[in-house]
Amino acid sequence: MSEKEETQEKKSSHRTELYIEVPPTCLPIVYSPEYNITFMGLEKLHPFDAGKWGKVIHFLKEEQFITDGNIVEAREATEEDLLVVHTKRYLNKLKWSVVVATITEIPPLLFLPNFLVQRKVLRPLRTQTGGTIMAGKLAIDRGWAINVGGGFHHCSSDKGGGFCAYADISLAIKFLFERVEGVSKATIIDLDAHQGNGHERDFLEDRRVYIMDVYNRYIYPGDGYAKRAIKRKVELDWGTEDQEYLQKVELHSEGALNEARPDIIVYNAGTDILDGDPLGGLAISPQGIVKRDEIVFRAARRRGIPILMVTSGGYQKTTARIIADSIINLRRQGLVGPGASEEAGPSLVPLLMNKSVSAGEPLSALGTRPQV
Repeated sequence: MSEKEETQEKKSSHRTELYIEVPPTCLPIVYSPEYNITFMGLEKLHPFDAGKWGKVIHFLKEEQFITDGNIVEAREATEEDLLVVHTKRYLNKLKWSVVVATITEIPPLLFLPNFLVQRKVLRPLRTQTGGTIMAGKLAIDRGWAINVGGGFHHCSSDKGGGFCAYADISLAIKFLFERVEGVSKATIIDLDAHQGNGHERDFLEDRRVYIMDVYNRYIYPGDGYAKRAIKRKVELDWGTEDQEYLQKVELHSEGALNEARPDIIVYNAGTDILDGDPLGGLAISPQGIVKRDEIVFRAARRRGIPILMVTSGGYQKTTARIIADSIINLRRQGLVGPGASEEAGPSLVPLLMNKSVSAGEPLSALGTRPQV
């Protein structure tokens, strides 16, 4: 896209409520109680923990890192917001319960009136999508931001799947390109266990977006067409463990950011890489996930590149605790939080390749729980 076209794109932007002014007293952590999906137990028919986002917030409050008053409340993305990426035809399809049942992999939804599906399933997902868009702007303003939800990386402009109904990653990037001066290049670092075929399809022909994707080669979605968009592809085997995984993450994160310096990094930090995850097929310890997130944030902060993190997949009840522990560790390292510096200190998290935390056990069990 030429500079003239980019300027015209910025001028033609619609009015949105998602790019709001945020008080400096608030941390750039975005969440809403509306994220959590609870409806007659139907959410339990998918292995995804549909209440994990609220649990992450609960754990962060326990650690006294956040309060209700110092985080940013997410707003629901409107249809006009969604049309920045999505086709009208696709959004109309979501008015059919059978389509939503297929996308979310919850078959009984097809028997429910669509107004209930909209209210109880799609509204939470639209709110998480709004949260990702909001966090994108916050990352530019503050140097970092975390949406405690989002990361719907299987959804593209005209197709959903894999519990992903809205293309929040593509939307966050397109919003920045359209509305924020000086943002013209983005890098997606997708470390969910599954290939991020949604954003890959959206940016297949867009040279402004560099995609690094590390995933289990043998699982869903296996989208060969979308793989053409990946600039740095790292395909993993069943049961990949910490040492090999972390070495590859560090090597390729550094390589990706050296190869193309972006104006924003979107980090898809799925926790379905955890050992025992029913869908991910990898064998990464809780300690390994904490270290992985630190590697990515450290690479971004060292270069002074704003980073937006979304939490994406994670299909065990223990993942909320691990996400919270990872955020607390980032705080301890000076990589997030008030006064987070670009030159963060050396890592205090040992790799502990042969030792892992028991399921659900906080990292303090290994003496690594940060004090804040």
